[in-house]
Amino acid sequence: MPDHPDTDQSARAEVSEIRKAQTWFLGIIAFAVILFLLVQAKFLLISLAIAIMLFSLTSDAINYFQRMRIGSARVSIWIASMLAVLLIATILISASLIILAQANTVVVTILQYADPAQQAVADLVGWMGADVETAVLDWMKSIQLGPYLSSLAGQAGNIASGAVLVTLFVGFMFLERLWFPTKLASLMGDERRARRVERIISSIIHRVNRYLVVKVVISSVTGALVYAVMTFFALDLAMPMAVLTFVLNFIPNIGSIVATVVVALVSYVQTGDAFTGLTVLSIVTVIQFTVGQVLDPLLLGKTLRLSSFGIIASLAFWAAVWGIVGMFLAVPIMVSIMIICSHIPRVRPVAILLSREGLPDLDLEMEPEQAPTEDTAKPRPSS
Repeated sequence: MPDHPDTDQSARAEVSEIRKAQTWFLGIIAFAVILFLLVQAKFLLISLAIAIMLFSLTSDAINYFQRMRIGSARVSIWIASMLAVLLIATILISASLIILAQANTVVVTILQYADPAQQAVADLVGWMGADVETAVLDWMKSIQLGPYLSSLAGQAGNIASGAVLVTLFVGFMFLERLWFPTKLASLMGDERRARRVERIISSIIHRVNRYLVVKVVISSVTGALVYAVMTFFALDLAMPMAVLTFVLNFIPNIGSIVATVVVALVSYVQTGDAFTGLTVLSIVTVIQFTVGQVLDPLLLGKTLRLSSFGIIASLAFWAAVWGIVGMFLAVPIMVSIMIICSHIPRVRPVAILLSREGLPDLDLEMEPEQAPTEDTAKPRPSS
């Protein structure tokens, strides 16, 4: 009889180990399935992610429209929602037309400057010897631009269809907006838990909205300055380079570097003058550094609290899954994952690793938890 407790304890330990192994195995399978779905449904999920961000951005616009008065009448939520959807559709279609126009300009210009660009790049390594210069020139001429240009045209064509799908998603989200609090309360089964989930969603929306608004302002300023620099030096492709700078600045850390190098290289290829290329490179580098290191932190403050390594890892993962578009969505997705994980005890270490200071969501961490602890501290009547 004395051996039974030890036997039961070892059996329980063995069962616990088996359950842990099963949990890990199921987690790996679930991750593989999710990754497969993310890749296969890429176009649909990207459109949905963009629609969610636009919906959160325009929620305040709906509230503004609702406060408007026409005489003694107030704008209804249906009219406000329709105005918001029309505003989003107008912005998306306008942006699509601008990108398509600039894409066509870039394709035509690439074909025009293909040979001079190859020779200009080879001249950059001319100081290393004639053999190296010849080898680089031969390698540059071996690059087939046709497939890349076809891919670029195809990606630009997808923007128009994506804009229509995003507009439809946003419209249906506005319709569901009226019943979301009721559905959430029914889903949670507890009003306190429903309020807590609403606070978490509100925190995500606040951080992502501020990040997007700040990025739009900063990217617009940087793109305008790049346009001014290229116009001052009487260079072609000023508008395409400004649009490219605006778009790439949404990719953290890497985007501004790529935009600076591309602008400098385009300037050097057009002029064939190394001094002009270096001058443009220096000016654009100063602009990117000033905006990125002074204006960006000043406007964002501690809104994101994201780890630098986490941002790079997120960029790499979403670039592998969704391509270039995934790099634009990496930071908003990372912010959402960090805030959600910070409120789930089992995965809270993930949120701590993703945060910069190990404090993923201080705004909601204390307040919702203090109220229930006071209630739970009181003795409950026995049934």
